[in-house]
Amino acid sequence: MSKRVLVILGHPSTNSFCGALADSYVEAAKHASREVRVLRLGTLHFDPVLHEGYNQIQTLEPDLLKAQADISWAEHLVFVFPIWWGGIPALMKGFLDRTFLPGFAFKYRPGKAFPDKLLKGRSAHLLVTMDTPPWYYKWVYRMPGLHQMRKTTLAFCGIKPLATLTFGPLLNSTTTQRDRWLQQAKTLASR
Repeated sequence: MSKRVLVILGHPSTNSFCGALADSYVEAAKHASREVRVLRLGTLHFDPVLHEGYNQIQTLEPDLLKAQADISWAEHLVFVFPIWWGGIPALMKGFLDRTFLPGFAFKYRPGKAFPDKLLKGRSAHLLVTMDTPPWYYKWVYRMPGLHQMRKTTLAFCGIKPLATLTFGPLLNSTTTQRDRWLQQAKTLASR
């Protein structure tokens, strides 16, 4: 049986380089006989603001209900997104706030300091673009957006991050560099 893969494009534009990375990953995953679904956050219709925090759960829009169904279906998640202002885009943060909810992604129990991880058994890849040189983002900025995704979001819910590819600086990159980065995404998807 093939592995079920959900690719989540966190960039608002499907015509971005992130969109090209997502398409390359999807193409290679399908070629490797994976079942693949794709969520392009910029095309979904939902309010990204969690208006009452977790004090009152908002009714989920149909696109978010489908997204939760796709996440439940998936064995492997792929997040493709840019680093903006050191972190993930607002649209992607809003998507996570609205879909990775208590009772779906995690659940606290009385008397327990740490929640049950309700998305256990899944793995993830992160494909991340940036205009900052990746070495500078790692050693000077200390990778806040990647730590947020890998540790305080995915691992918190039980999803095991397997690999993170960073591509940059995207600003002033050449066609040759971009082609090489697209090939790296395809290679990762083929594993």
